[in-house]
Amino acid sequence: MKQSKIEWTEATWNPSIGCDKISAGCKHCYAEVMAKRLQAMKSPDYENAFKFKIIPDRLETPLRVKKPTKFFVNSMSDLFHEEMPFEFLDKVFETIRKSPRHTYQILTKREKVLESYFQNRTVPDNVWLGVTVEIKSKKNRIDVLRDVDAKIRFLSVEPLLESLGKIDLTDIHWVIVGGESGHGARPMKPEWAIDIQEQCDEQDVSFFFKQWGAWGEDGQRRSKKANGRFLLGKEWNEEPSFEIAFA
Repeated sequence: MKQSKIEWTEATWNPSIGCDKISAGCKHCYAEVMAKRLQAMKSPDYENAFKFKIIPDRLETPLRVKKPTKFFVNSMSDLFHEEMPFEFLDKVFETIRKSPRHTYQILTKREKVLESYFQNRTVPDNVWLGVTVEIKSKKNRIDVLRDVDAKIRFLSVEPLLESLGKIDLTDIHWVIVGGESGHGARPMKPEWAIDIQEQCDEQDVSFFFKQWGAWGEDGQRRSKKANGRFLLGKEWNEEPSFEIAFA
């Protein structure tokens, strides 16, 4: 387990690592950059840098954490990667079920694998299940997510690379929006983020603004920290409404 600097979670748990690029949002993958650094540092498990790998020794890590914790599962991979054996996924979810004191946030860009896995399985109540929607053509991921019977469903709209237009947020409980950071980051226009915030407000969905990233609201490039997290003059740290989700 590793404490996280990601604004919307508390810790990360990576029972698998490594991934492959499958959509526009993957172009400047932070996890790939980090994996290469860890490889250079001779860190265990990163001998092959960002090649997909399951790590059975990490399966029971959350069980040893007594304090209720919000875990982002697989910050260094995609839990529903095409090479992930469903038998291993079953073990991941067994750990989740054994630790109802924790909350597990699971995010994927692989909606077809997600759909296939949960065709004959149930989502534990302590799972927040999400998909990434970084460009308009990936809004179909929302429809797949909507059909999975999870107590909390969320969208990660990061990096937001274009206007998403009208979004149907029926049965979606949380939307995270953020711009891209790091080398080669692509700018996010303020109106794209504001439009999503307004649609969340109209459809009674919690909104979380994670960051501007490398490009500020004024279109100037500077450090992520200097650009801050303010949108429309405030920080947006809303979280899912359990009253709505469990109604």
